[in-house]
Amino acid sequence: MTRPFRLGLTGSIGMGKSTTARMFAEAGCAVWDADAAVHRLYGPRGAAVSAIAALHPAAIVDGAVSRDVLKVWIRNDPAALSRIEAVVHPLVAADRADFLAATDADIAVFDIPLLFEGGSERGFDAVAVVTAPPETQRARVLARPGMTEEQFESLLAKQLPDADKRARSDFVIETDDMASAQIAVSRIVKTIRAGHA
Repeated sequence: MTRPFRLGLTGSIGMGKSTTARMFAEAGCAVWDADAAVHRLYGPRGAAVSAIAALHPAAIVDGAVSRDVLKVWIRNDPAALSRIEAVVHPLVAADRADFLAATDADIAVFDIPLLFEGGSERGFDAVAVVTAPPETQRARVLARPGMTEEQFESLLAKQLPDADKRARSDFVIETDDMASAQIAVSRIVKTIRAGHA
């Protein structure tokens, strides 16, 4: 069996990445979601539970990792985040490798919000970025329950600017209009399958 084409899919918060990932899945691609992988690892009997328990026992609530407890710990301890990442990143990488080994799809799409920020773009055959105008992005994010302007600005500050992501990507998917996004996804899949990517 030939190795699937590995497409990294990224984009800043509120750009429509989850919707775009579904479009790739509907086009017959296998899709791995980094956020979903972390949820699995943090859930009851997840691979990260014992590792996080060893670092910070209070973070385990009802047999799962509590993100709320982790947030407080990270806020109060400058070293906490790097310690958490040191145990979680290898587990996420293993989950991704297992997914790739198990798929028989010709295209494997890896939905990774912080792909460029984490320096993992080198592991892919190509990268597609999802983008939308700043006002569309802001409106989408602020429509989320409990989201504030301050939280939005804080999240944006941790992400590479959209213009930089577009410049570093092989494909750009505009999601201001979902019909156009669907056409872009179809074109990308067709290009990859034709062997031109």
